[in-house]
Amino acid sequence: MAKHWADFQYEIYLHGMTGAVPRLPTDLTRLEELTEQRLGPGPVGYVAGNAGNGSTARANRAAFERRRIVPRMLRDVHERDLSVEVLGRALPAPLALAPVGVLSIMHPDAESAAARAAAAQGVPFVLSSASSTPMEEVAEAMGGAERWFQLYWPKDVEVARSFLGRARTAGFTALVVTLDTPLLSWRPRDLDRAYLPFLHGVGTANYFSDPAFLAGLAKPVHEDPNAAVMHFVGMFADPAKSWPDLAFLRENWDGPIVLKGVLHPDDARLAADAGMDGVVVSNHGGRQVAGAVAAADALPGVAEAVGDRLTVLFDSGVRTGDDVFKALALGARAVLLGRPYVYGLGLDGQAGVEHVIRCLLAELDLTLALSGHATPSTIGPGDLTDIPV
Repeated sequence: MAKHWADFQYEIYLHGMTGAVPRLPTDLTRLEELTEQRLGPGPVGYVAGNAGNGSTARANRAAFERRRIVPRMLRDVHERDLSVEVLGRALPAPLALAPVGVLSIMHPDAESAAARAAAAQGVPFVLSSASSTPMEEVAEAMGGAERWFQLYWPKDVEVARSFLGRARTAGFTALVVTLDTPLLSWRPRDLDRAYLPFLHGVGTANYFSDPAFLAGLAKPVHEDPNAAVMHFVGMFADPAKSWPDLAFLRENWDGPIVLKGVLHPDDARLAADAGMDGVVVSNHGGRQVAGAVAAADALPGVAEAVGDRLTVLFDSGVRTGDDVFKALALGARAVLLGRPYVYGLGLDGQAGVEHVIRCLLAELDLTLALSGHATPSTIGPGDLTDIPV
């Protein structure tokens, strides 16, 4: 029998019989404000901040708010099954934790805590290249659980090749290649505090532990950390990359490859033509291009263009279970959740991340059932109506 994620609500109510209440809010939209109150302005600004004046992040939320669910009645939703197949892997729900870098600025247990939480709940964890913890340590923390590796594609081809080899050896099954960050955007919250953790050697663990990276240094990292940081900055991203370069990835990775940051149907078609396995419709949560199209507004066009050829995933602006429902209705196969789990991590470590996952999937389970669906596979555009604003 499939897991009923909605049972989490009864667990909470039963604990309440002893006077216990959840340590964190069950309304996940409240987590950002709590994190702002409890953590330092630099780290919070880095996670919560956006490109420019934040217009793209606001558009992401407005695109969800504008679409309303139309529930259907008298459908048998007694037994529900949220499980899906994504990239050839069976998942218990249409959810993975998105790649977010430098998690040590939020909690000392960093990526390992988030990865353990994902493993405990059975959802994939996508590890960022820019993590505070080497990929091998994160893999060890997860045991045999599902894990994917996100690549910021560096200029140094040997470092790229080394990362892919290390990730494969460490049991990461899918490669998620972020395309929308060939340069860091104009981010006022970080700029106003002159706060960039990488310049302090934070978020560089995969690089500082990489043989190909270390081979490019005149001295070991501990002897000249500033030189190591500058070497990292010089190779982190490559604005010269173009579509033909994808052949390198296919030659050096034998599992599924997903391109993250696709918003235009033609780019999705190019991904399919290049032999990729999936795309993530994403505007980096509003962090890269101010004034960009909302990711949820771009999703239907991409799904229509390549949904029969590629696995279409989604992130950007997801905060609640009904957001996940709407993304599935608009054509996503599954959703990557970013900031909410990072806030959970900052507030309560691994337990906070598990709380966020369970709340989100309980709300999705209930939203699904109360809208007349027993599985995600029956959700479609007809379950939404668009309310002009």
